[in-house]
Amino acid sequence: MKVTVADCLELDAFKGARVVAGKMNMSNDVKSISVMDAGSVEELALAPGCRTEILLTGFLGFRDDVELQCRMVHEIAVKGCAALAVYYCKDGRLPDKLIEQADKEMLPLIVMSGESRYSETINDVMDKVLYGDKFSNTLISNTIFNLLNFEKHSNFQSAVREAAINNDFQLIILSEEFNPILTIETQHRATIADAIKLGKERNVENTGTAYTMIDVNGVLTYWGPVKINNEKYYMFIVDNEDSYTAGEITMLAEIIELAMGMWKYTPERDVKAEFIKALMRGNKSLAYTLKDEARISGDDILSVFFCKGVGTEKENQAFLDFEKEEDLNVMRITEGDETYGMILTYEEDGTLVDKNRCFSLFKRLKGDKTSHIYHITGLNGIEGAGDAYRLISESWSFVQSVFPYKRVFTKYELTLVSNCINIQIQGGFVKKNYTELLEPFKGAGENKGRQLLDTLETFVLDAGMNSGKTADLMGIHTNTVQYRLKKINELLGVEITGNRVIPGLTMALALKRLEKVVS
Repeated sequence: MKVTVADCLELDAFKGARVVAGKMNMSNDVKSISVMDAGSVEELALAPGCRTEILLTGFLGFRDDVELQCRMVHEIAVKGCAALAVYYCKDGRLPDKLIEQADKEMLPLIVMSGESRYSETINDVMDKVLYGDKFSNTLISNTIFNLLNFEKHSNFQSAVREAAINNDFQLIILSEEFNPILTIETQHRATIADAIKLGKERNVENTGTAYTMIDVNGVLTYWGPVKINNEKYYMFIVDNEDSYTAGEITMLAEIIELAMGMWKYTPERDVKAEFIKALMRGNKSLAYTLKDEARISGDDILSVFFCKGVGTEKENQAFLDFEKEEDLNVMRITEGDETYGMILTYEEDGTLVDKNRCFSLFKRLKGDKTSHIYHITGLNGIEGAGDAYRLISESWSFVQSVFPYKRVFTKYELTLVSNCINIQIQGGFVKKNYTELLEPFKGAGENKGRQLLDTLETFVLDAGMNSGKTADLMGIHTNTVQYRLKKINELLGVEITGNRVIPGLTMALALKRLEKVVS
């Protein structure tokens, strides 16, 4: 049921109130009410505008400044607020210039009686908005009739679909990972994908038991959590024609949840989450089986990733910003402080540009020193995604030991560490070849040799062969680093930055660090 400005004027809190301007727009919808506490046009401009909100004010702080009041009325009208109610007017009157401004802006301007109070007005309006006239429409009764018609319907899905068609609403149930598992659509003015993006952006997973209203391109949706077979899901209801109050939608959601239990409804499995888990476990055959049902093509997969230690709030915001700005799709599973997922493109063929854009997500996720991100970007279909997850799972717990200053690890670091792990475990001739590359340091004396080897480790593995960064990491002067690098060249008898030298040295140094954690 819609509530208008005219409906609100019939409430007790508006007794004695007078409409002095904007009478042509008394049919403006009202869904909320708040107090305007801005003391300037600039402060008011910062506040979000709401086309279904009544603002209450006493113009406190500038009661004698009519020019400022007119500018404020203009800004309120620009924001599209439903009406402005003014308290504490001298002799119950407003300046003619202010009334003329409101009439010009077609903004309903209401002079409140001296006995009226903010709290009473807010309570009366919100009671009207939330509960209407005790649910006088037939939404609830019609829905109950359809949901409990066990003779006509064979399952919950059929019953709720008829209820939605007859009462002009839509119902979407999502898994905990925000993947749709039941969709009852009766109109197509907005996409489910757009709604999910906004739902994540509004952080609906942290709204408790209350239902949150979200406007999706002009379509009103109401979001809230729901328990089905003791598992957590999300449900959002779409009010197709803005016909119902928030209170009615909340009661509708409660009835639908009860009906699920009576029908013993079991949601369909979350195929997209199962697809990711299959690849994580190396079960490529199951992933191939699920890909069509999950509507995923191997060519769509740009990157797979694993995040550990990223704060949930920061992580969610990073994913939201990335999807919104880059127009790429992120699928993920979160368990505690660990998140597995993949980035998919909406295009038929992922371009190099798309792959490069993936890196912006991992930069966003990099937070404090407790967070680490492991990703493989640039894949060859489902086979490549499965191999990438395997590489991550084999090496993620060791790669930080080799690169302690990094927090975002790519396939290059992970591949290096994976090869080192295999060499370390197998031992033998290959390992001996690498370890012998560092033997000359033992001949330089214990202290001097350790000092030079530590400098080489930092220079190659941590500083990207940058002497200035090496100096910063070790807390010494750049000239000292240059001197030690010269001594290392003399000790090894090679130019350590040479193209044919650095690969072997890098493996040898990585193996040395890895020995501390791999036996």
